[in-house]
Amino acid sequence: MFENLSGRLGGIVKTLRGQARITEANIQDTLRQVRMALLEADVALPVVKQFIEDVKAKAMGADVLQSLTPGQALIGIVQDELSKLMGGETADINLAAQPPAVILMAGLQGSGKTTSSGKLARLLKSRKKKVLLASCDVYRPAAIDQLRQLGRQLEVDFFEASGNDPVGIAQQAQEHARKQFYDVLIVDTAGRLAIDEAMMAEIKALHAALKPVETLFVVDAMQGQDAVNTAKAFNETLPLTGIILTKLDGDARGGAALSVRHITGKPIKFVGLGEKPDGLEAFHPERMASRILGMGDVLSLIEHAQSSVDLAEAKKFADKVKKGKNFDLEDFKSQITQMRKMGGLSALMDKMPGMGQMPQMTGNEDKAINRVEGIINSMTAQERRQPELIKASRKRRIAAGAGVQVQEVNRMLNQFEQTQKMMKMMGKGGLGKMMRGMKGILPGMK
Repeated sequence: MFENLSGRLGGIVKTLRGQARITEANIQDTLRQVRMALLEADVALPVVKQFIEDVKAKAMGADVLQSLTPGQALIGIVQDELSKLMGGETADINLAAQPPAVILMAGLQGSGKTTSSGKLARLLKSRKKKVLLASCDVYRPAAIDQLRQLGRQLEVDFFEASGNDPVGIAQQAQEHARKQFYDVLIVDTAGRLAIDEAMMAEIKALHAALKPVETLFVVDAMQGQDAVNTAKAFNETLPLTGIILTKLDGDARGGAALSVRHITGKPIKFVGLGEKPDGLEAFHPERMASRILGMGDVLSLIEHAQSSVDLAEAKKFADKVKKGKNFDLEDFKSQITQMRKMGGLSALMDKMPGMGQMPQMTGNEDKAINRVEGIINSMTAQERRQPELIKASRKRRIAAGAGVQVQEVNRMLNQFEQTQKMMKMMGKGGLGKMMRGMKGILPGMK
């Protein structure tokens, strides 16, 4: 989502690093470029004005002008102000209430409320909370069924309601959650295609009846300026406690993420990425600022790896590499599977410092990974252990089994050979050699 903004700001950062001195003139020029980058990214004009004023006030200070590394000092100010713009500190969900802690989900139709309700339930379940899902969207039976199916898929309980009164259903669900000792009740509400009085009156009544500990506004990041206007209207109607920004992996310009927090004064607590149940992440303003400036987000990468990677399998593989044992196609397939669990190549590169601007590596990656897995699955166990056995006749058989051309099999085997060489370098303790070896595999690496 932040590709264009990150590219523009990343270019400004490189220019600043090359400045021997920072003067009032080049600060003005830099801020003009930053202003244009933010406006192009669809950030609201009042937000841009405030941001530029804050950066300018700090940038004109003696600490920057007299610094031995003025370019880096100015970059630090831009990063700090960008982080502050998005909330400054990470705001976690608040469950400090007499169980069940009620979380009320609000937002327009199509913003991702129902999907986010399921994702949030999964996240809280992973924190050892007993969660109950309930839907008050009596106008769209499909929304109720969607939440029911999500609950079944995630093994989270769903409250089967009776009646058509949203407030009545919410009170039934709350009473059931209390009697059955649930820790958290997540209530999905009805949305509309646009803000109207009936919807606002209904959600105000639900809020008054449930007295939720969290009222989360779910907003589609791809709405641009509309997202900001909608957030403002909901914030004036409801005592919102936080925001969930969905579809952050989309192709919009990202301005909503930088504007919503400033306009509403409420923290962005979570961001939604993709449709998978695990596609909900805590929002860290300082990490997002680092990613936007092209500096990566290694902490989030580590946290995601810890939660999604099979640690026993990873240790087994690491021991094998360390001892210099032969890296075969079974290992290759295992590493591809682990990478998929971490969100694929694009998710990894986006969080790696300096690697976010490599779009040529991330196109159609799911199809490519599926193709590689299909080819390996078409091999015999012996062929996976001894790839050198795979000659022309075997390649034809494998290609037919995987439903691909022989050229695809050749391409996959070439990729495997390059990876195998890298593993041998790692086994000899040569991380530097391995990184140099990667230049030939990853286009754009320097």
